[in-house]
Amino acid sequence: MRSFRRLSLSTLVAVYILIFVGGVVRSTGSGMGCPDWPKCFGSWVPPTEVSQLPENYKEVYAAYRDKKNQRFAKYLSAFGFEETASKILTNPQVLNENDFNATKTWIEYINRIVGVIIGLFIFALFLLSLRLWNKERKLTLASFATLILVGLQGWFGSFVVSSNLTTWTITVHMFLALIIVGFLVYIFKESSYGQNITIASAYGWVVASMIALLTQVFFGTQVREGIDRVALTFARESWIDNLGQEFVIHRAFSWIVLILNVILIVKLWKTGGAKIFALALIVLLLGTVLAGTAMAYFAVPAFLQPVHLLLATVTFGILFMLLLRLNRRSESVLNN
Repeated sequence: MRSFRRLSLSTLVAVYILIFVGGVVRSTGSGMGCPDWPKCFGSWVPPTEVSQLPENYKEVYAAYRDKKNQRFAKYLSAFGFEETASKILTNPQVLNENDFNATKTWIEYINRIVGVIIGLFIFALFLLSLRLWNKERKLTLASFATLILVGLQGWFGSFVVSSNLTTWTITVHMFLALIIVGFLVYIFKESSYGQNITIASAYGWVVASMIALLTQVFFGTQVREGIDRVALTFARESWIDNLGQEFVIHRAFSWIVLILNVILIVKLWKTGGAKIFALALIVLLLGTVLAGTAMAYFAVPAFLQPVHLLLATVTFGILFMLLLRLNRRSESVLNN
């Protein structure tokens, strides 16, 4: 159990590293650094110079992605998303091929390498969980579900690339990562021996804080989409000024997230066994707010975007761990 617990924690940390690296890919515009998947320009080791590619490489990889999109559209139509499928097939921008950029190619390739390593971590976690089947079957089942989710994430990631980073696919990709984080937090909690925490009425505040945070993450993806749009026309210094309602909503909703978490922190601070959660939330919230404010006032520095995303996802993990650790009944009921 000790080995399993350590591996689950290591895997969770590795997933957070991947989320950070994914944020770097997004902030540097490196998502299409490799136009194919899982290889990069048809090779397991990507090129470093455009001279290593055929002269018509843009046409070659546009055709490759078009073929993949045809298959993706069939899946979407099968699930009733005919309009979305049609947009992918008829939008000419989907097949636009970027000029080769060695730096962006290797940033995206490093992102994929980290993803493969995490896949191996989770596969090892599942194998180790098989030894716990008789005594802790829920850990084996959760590990298997996580393995399936990681496979789904990798499979869906190929369509994120083939659709030329269509905005909604990036959002789905992000929330799949949060679901994986949730499973790993659950696995780590269930393999640990910490006592549960009893705080009257705190359960509802934790749930409300989590819902608000996830909503804010969604609004953040809309802001990111807006930035992608205005970046095509305006200089970086003008991005914030030219964003639409998505930025206003994201900024206003941050107050709701902050207020809910402050109330929760006060409740946690009054309980001895929960102060560590309160301290963690204070640090994470301050970091998230400062990073978001700095992006708004200093022309969205590229290095702050992955930091902002990472802090938000770690906050989600802390809140979910707290949710799992809380007793749902009041202290008086438990004492009776």
